[in-house]
This record gives sequence, structure tokens and C-alpha cells, in this order.
Amino acid sequence: MLNFIKGAIIGIALVIPGLSGSIFAVVVGLYDRLLQAVNHFRANPKKNLRFLAPIGLGAVVGILVSTKAVLVVTTHWPLPSYGFFIGLVLGIGPFIYRKLVLKPFTWWYLLLVAGGFAGIYGLAKLGGTQPENLIAIQRLSSVSDAGVMAFAGIFAVSLMAIPGISGSVMLMVIDQYGTVYNAVSQLGDAARAFASGNWAAFNAAVGSVALLLPFMLGAIVGLIAVAKLMAYLLEHFETQVYYAVCGIVAAAVVILIETGIAPYWPATGMVVPVLFVVVSLIIGVLATIFLDKPESNADAD
Repeated sequence: MLNFIKGAIIGIALVIPGLSGSIFAVVVGLYDRLLQAVNHFRANPKKNLRFLAPIGLGAVVGILVSTKAVLVVTTHWPLPSYGFFIGLVLGIGPFIYRKLVLKPFTWWYLLLVAGGFAGIYGLAKLGGTQPENLIAIQRLSSVSDAGVMAFAGIFAVSLMAIPGISGSVMLMVIDQYGTVYNAVSQLGDAARAFASGNWAAFNAAVGSVALLLPFMLGAIVGLIAVAKLMAYLLEHFETQVYYAVCGIVAAAVVILIETGIAPYWPATGMVVPVLFVVVSLIIGVLATIFLDKPESNADAD
């Protein structure tokens, strides 16, 4: 059940622009084990499927539930919601610290921190200001549309497998964020139309939902390819990878402040907003610390 909840958190992170599903996989102590299960799936299919299934199901549920709900919450209550998200990210601190102390510090590691920050912050800036409003492809109607969606899956998900990179931001970079999440939101509409026998509405929704098929195929290809790369890097350069993750985490916090806190900060009456942000931030940090139990859960699953 706990892995289902962790998967749902990862799914929610996938929806929110600026948040990274992979960094939240690190946050909840699943990232290394996910890479191992994907890369060595054929070695023990039953065991790996038993581990991956609740996480994958939770991620799907998180995406479906939050596609509209999270965006509504962040629109109506941006300060506490983004304060909570920032807390979730900052709560990764103890986990990263355990990785950094594996090797003695050398000054050139600061270049990895700076590179991680610059890379993620720069990619986020490429995404524009409100790309979620753009639905570039309304429905699957040609081979070209399928090719575009397959490329979007490869591009966004392969990069998303790198800790800290937001799949949502990557979709924004290629102007497909609105397309993908509009297609996800149409799943519910298609189900309701099917249940009520409204075939015209069902056909209209299915045209958008069909875009997810080539996207998912591309996503699988991208995930498998980068999972092997990240597994190699973590096996041979684990400490260095997590120094870069330090910069990525810092960039994620800055991005969340710029997109969810700064635009809604009031000109007057600071006490209540500060209280909202601080309390929600603390709750987020505590939530991450509670979920960061990779060692204790390793044997239980």
C-alpha cells in the first residue's frame, strides 16, 4: 500500500509544471530500485512486476486524479500548495546527505552543483510562461500526429528519468504539454460518454485519448534507454550524480518560488501569507521524511 501511495505522489509530480517525477522517486526512496527493476526485469519478472505494479498503478491514479484537481488547487490556493511542494523537495536533504558523505568532498564537485542548477533552470525557462494553455494536437488524425506524440514520449520521459528534470517542462519545451494532459483529461469524459451511451461525445473524446498510445510507446522506449544510462552512472559515479542533484533540487525550489509563490505574493499583509507558506512547507518536509524509508522498505516488498 505504501508503494501505491508513493506512486501516486510521483504521478501527481508528473502533472505539475516544474516538479519532477524522478526527483520525487528519489524523495520517496524508490529511484534506485525502479532503475534496477526496469533494467533487470527479465531476470526475475514475477518479483519485479510485483514491485512495479503498485507503483505504476499509483502513478496512473495520481495522474488521473490530479490532472485537473491539482491545477485547480494550485490556481485557487497557490501559496500553501506551492509551499507544500517546496517542502517536499527540501525534505530530500537527509537522503542526499547520506549519498554525499560516501566520498570525501573535492572542490570540483561544486561544478556539478552549478551544472545541475544551470541545466534544469535553463530548461525550465525554455518552456515559456503559460504553455499549459496550448493544445497543439486536438486528436489523433494522421501518421504525422502519431510520430509527433511518439517523439514527445521519447523526449520527455527519457529526460525525466534523470533526477530533477520535469517531464512536464520537457513537454512544454516542445509545446506538447497541453496536448498530452488534455488527452489524459479526456479519459474521464470518454468513460462517462460510454457509460451513458452518448456515442458522439465518446468518439470525440476517444480521438484525443488515442494520442496517448504513440506517446506511451515512445515513453517506454525512452525510459528503458535512459534507465540503463542512469544505472551505470549511479553504479560508478553515485556521489557525483547526487552532487549534481543538489543543484537540480536548488533549481527546482527556485522554479517553484518563481512560478507558484512570487506571482501571488501580496503587496501588503505579509503575516498570513508567510504563515501559510511556512506551515505548508514544514508539512511537506515532514511528509518527505516520513516517506523516505528506502532501507526499511527494501526487504518488505
